[in-house]
Amino acid sequence: MILNQKNLSQLSKHLSCPTYDRQSLKTGIVHIGVGGFHRAHQAYYFHQLLAKHQVTDWAICGVGLRKEDQRMARTLQKQDGLYTLVVQHPDGKVETEVIGSIKEYLLAVDSPQKVIDKMAHSDTKIVSLTITEGGYNFNPTTGDFNFENPDIQQELAQPNTPKTVYGYLTAALRKRRANGLPPFTILSCDNIQHNGKVARKMVLAFAHKQDQDLANWIEKKVCFPNTMVDRITPVTTPELLNYLKKEHQLEDDWPVGCEPFIQWVIEDDFSNGRPPLEQLGVQFVPDVTPYEKMKIRLLNAGHSVLGIPGAIHGHPTIDACMKDVVFAKFMRRFMDEEATPILGEIEGMDLETYKDSLEERFANPNIKDSVGRICSESSAKLPKFLIPTLRENLEKGGSIKYATFLLAAWCYYSDKETNEKEEPLEIIDAQKETLHHIAKNTKQDWTAFLHQPEIFGSLAEDARFTEQYVKAIQSIYQEKNIRKLMSDLLS
Repeated sequence: MILNQKNLSQLSKHLSCPTYDRQSLKTGIVHIGVGGFHRAHQAYYFHQLLAKHQVTDWAICGVGLRKEDQRMARTLQKQDGLYTLVVQHPDGKVETEVIGSIKEYLLAVDSPQKVIDKMAHSDTKIVSLTITEGGYNFNPTTGDFNFENPDIQQELAQPNTPKTVYGYLTAALRKRRANGLPPFTILSCDNIQHNGKVARKMVLAFAHKQDQDLANWIEKKVCFPNTMVDRITPVTTPELLNYLKKEHQLEDDWPVGCEPFIQWVIEDDFSNGRPPLEQLGVQFVPDVTPYEKMKIRLLNAGHSVLGIPGAIHGHPTIDACMKDVVFAKFMRRFMDEEATPILGEIEGMDLETYKDSLEERFANPNIKDSVGRICSESSAKLPKFLIPTLRENLEKGGSIKYATFLLAAWCYYSDKETNEKEEPLEIIDAQKETLHHIAKNTKQDWTAFLHQPEIFGSLAEDARFTEQYVKAIQSIYQEKNIRKLMSDLLS
């Protein structure tokens, strides 16, 4: 049976389906960047809110800004915004639910004015974002807005033909101000530390260039709360589609699989009202910084600490890495000896319990999270997830051996085209060619890879770090046995 609104009554006989009247819902939130994570996380929370708490004004209108979003547009339009969420527990239990919180989906490249009008509508209280780090358009070295982007230059010259998230946000806010409406909240849900502050800085930089009066209004009126989001959501596989067909006789073109764990921490700072998500366990706090730092330094960095050596060794998935006692112990040592000492206390969190939960989550055999996905865009991830921990330990005299070894492994990974099993390495990174070219010089200069200030800053000038790095990189190139070297570090 095809998943759509017409078939819900039939599907509900053997599947959990929306029971609320989807047609009568107001879209209080416009979300830019509807992917697997949004559908496993924010859209799931809003579905629960609509289903359990009789809320009617917080349905979602999804927006895709890129041509690459055409597939999502086709899927959600064909399925009336419905999709299946498959929650996969470590013990093999599977919970399958049809999610109905996405009422509409607009593809900006097809109808830009519809997107602007939707954001500017009085029903819209929040515009949320999962646009990845690259979507924020900042220079990774300076943190400043990149005005060299051709799409940005076009938007500045032609404000009525937006291309990026900034063109759309400013066009919609301009229209709201002209119509006497309060602004919407801009709610970043991306894995960027201080994501709200980053979004605010970028929006204001763009707006000040485009429209000074509007920029002043945004600065005074628009809220950009920081958030921390967490739920492991692998890429949808053909196996998941086949599971739904076999177990539920359901045809869903793009379901989502995820782990049972879910967390959302939000600073309670909104321009125009907010949904009562605390009824579902969402934490509203005055400052999200300690929580996002904990997640980035432990979960995100922990993923990389497993994924990069795992890719070199030939482990296909994160759970396979965790089944390998050397990899699991290496990751825990990094968390215990290098990441935890610089986190301090976090209100309401027991870090030992949190790390135990991460080990269980990473080892979930039903979440086949590929090392390729985890290693993707490492040039953007490591400067935020891992290198700050290394820097702080250098300043405080703490351990750096695990983080340093990981950076050396990343160099080797960037250099090679096959893993230790002679299988092709899947490297997904916007800087792939640059990284490969620089890493090729390693045997002529063991520190060559470090001479990328946009990634490593001045780390190459630190004698303690470079001594350990050179020792690690030489051993990796000479031994060609990443697992043995990791084991040696543990002894």
